[in-house]
Amino acid sequence: MRIAVCFNRVPEILLRGEEKDRISEEGAEHEAASVHSALAERGFDAVLVPLGGSIPEFLGELSRVAPDAVFNLCEGFWGDSHLEMQVAGLFPLLSLSSTGSGPFALGLTQDKVLTKTLLEAHGVPTPAWRVVAPGQTVPDCGGLAFPLFVKPRSEDASLGIGMESVVQTAAELEERVAYIHATYAQDALIEAFIDGREFNVALLGHEAPVMLPPSEIVFAGHLGAPIVTYEGKWEEESDQYTGTLPRCPAPLEPAEEAALRGVAERAYVLCGLRDYGRVDIRMAHGVPYVLEVNANPDISPTAGLARSARVGGIPYEDLIERIVRDALARKYPA
Repeated sequence: MRIAVCFNRVPEILLRGEEKDRISEEGAEHEAASVHSALAERGFDAVLVPLGGSIPEFLGELSRVAPDAVFNLCEGFWGDSHLEMQVAGLFPLLSLSSTGSGPFALGLTQDKVLTKTLLEAHGVPTPAWRVVAPGQTVPDCGGLAFPLFVKPRSEDASLGIGMESVVQTAAELEERVAYIHATYAQDALIEAFIDGREFNVALLGHEAPVMLPPSEIVFAGHLGAPIVTYEGKWEEESDQYTGTLPRCPAPLEPAEEAALRGVAERAYVLCGLRDYGRVDIRMAHGVPYVLEVNANPDISPTAGLARSARVGGIPYEDLIERIVRDALARKYPA
């Protein structure tokens, strides 16, 4: 079976954000190399197919490769992460089965406001929130008490999140909202800050997902706030990176694990995730609040999803093979 491992490249000048954001933007190529190696190890004819600045060239290369399926690692198009769902929509138009979540789930989960609205409508706990569009004044956030958490409405990989994202006063709130508007050119999402334990919950499958061993983020005392910032996720030499260490499996009481499982599985299914995904949760007073639903998480060997899989008895090569065989099964049903 020939598998096209597709990933996006990044232009020299980013469309928005800060220059340091390039670290995560360029991570897709390293991720693709790991997936390619794992597939080759398992006997697949794996071919790397990068997506640069030309859709016609990309489609031409896919046509030349003529794969049986696509391992989709594209997180946007030429520096624009908001086009992630459009890239995923190319594959069904070409009658190609692709791994991971489909265009609808990718678009839905990238929009944090739509995701939270859906979760709330189905009774899934998520932090209370307000949204401020560019040009709007910051509301008084009636009903939301400080501290509050401010982040971009439609970014992933912790883009736009720093220690300054946790605000304690109205002046700090206005300053951070203005930063999101100016730097990321989109709405600012204001959330109640949940002071509790944070978990990354990885799942595999589709309509009946399987939860892998949850991972807890252990926050060091030297951090300005107990949160995972962009630096904490990507800059390995930073104090924030060393201060946000994962612990997998997370130490959980049976009732806590059952609560995490129930909320994570509901969020995964409601948002239409497929093959693999991650739900980030904060638990306070026994209540698991969904912070993010990630339909296209990093699946590099050292990333959280692969770590949870290993702890659950699934080596990296098995994980990648399982994902690609799920995609192949959709093309060649039994």
